[in-house]
Amino acid sequence: MTHHAARPDRRTWLTTALCSALPVWAQGPVWPSKPIKLTVAYPPGGVSDTVARALAEQLAPRLGVPVLVDNRAGAGGSLAVNVVAKSTPDGYTLVFTALSPLTLSPHLGNLPYDALKDLMPVASVMDSPVLLAATPALPQGDFKALLARAKQQPDALRWATSGSGSLGHLMLENIRSNAQVRITHVPYKGGGQQITDALSGQFEVLSTNASGVVLQHIKEGRLRALAVGAAARLDALPGVPTLAELGLASANFSSRFGIFAPAGVPGTVVEKLHAQINAVLALPVLRDRLLAAQCVAAPATVAEFAKTVASEHRHMGTIVREARIQAD
Repeated sequence: MTHHAARPDRRTWLTTALCSALPVWAQGPVWPSKPIKLTVAYPPGGVSDTVARALAEQLAPRLGVPVLVDNRAGAGGSLAVNVVAKSTPDGYTLVFTALSPLTLSPHLGNLPYDALKDLMPVASVMDSPVLLAATPALPQGDFKALLARAKQQPDALRWATSGSGSLGHLMLENIRSNAQVRITHVPYKGGGQQITDALSGQFEVLSTNASGVVLQHIKEGRLRALAVGAAARLDALPGVPTLAELGLASANFSSRFGIFAPAGVPGTVVEKLHAQINAVLALPVLRDRLLAAQCVAAPATVAEFAKTVASEHRHMGTIVREARIQAD
């Protein structure tokens, strides 16, 4: 009797096991099930690379798979963005970049990707403030004195940026237009030589991303901070006003950095990534890393981040058209 009663029980168990297994087979593999590649749009050793590696380190245990950093520098960030835009939209290939390759570069030349259609915003990560500093070639005086001198001596003041079509260049064009002044633009190829020449007074003023190196020069009196493009004054430079405070809100640029995926990545994957990246951004280890680089954490919802990208794309387009800016 006992023997016969056990047989239907066994059949019931098998049926239940098979039924419960079916949905798993239908769903396919659970994301993530293999390493994720985080492509960084800039060279190793810089601020963005340092932050990307800290993010990858903290994300890996949370996602349960390795997060591998792959530096693909070139074309002002557009090279890496293009690689990711053309990747399979499965959530395993991401790019960490400033917004410029999506919001500024499209207005300066033809790109192999559509910045607003081929990529999907995943997470807003940080703001890197843009500092406006005077070199030894500029006598004492604040930002207002700089504008007054530019009015008195048109084209005499020289303003160095990291290149034509760079964020610093757009800041200069916006100030020239709004303050009705004429200042000579001195474009460099990147930031290294620009800082060296600034210290020897090859020009009067420069715009550059805030960094530990630049702040050290300011602290030691080799450069003098005049203004900052940022949402608020920097903790390291509490006496230096933002351009918005100086009445130039539309020139108050800072470099926003974020993580993007190829368009078409499943919404559930984007949600999971976004939640984990935001959780990591709140960790003290990430806050410290950002602070050391003079960057500010800038978490936002996916919708807010997408809105920021679209808005900056429009704003940059207007400035580029009005100032007739061309890339090098």
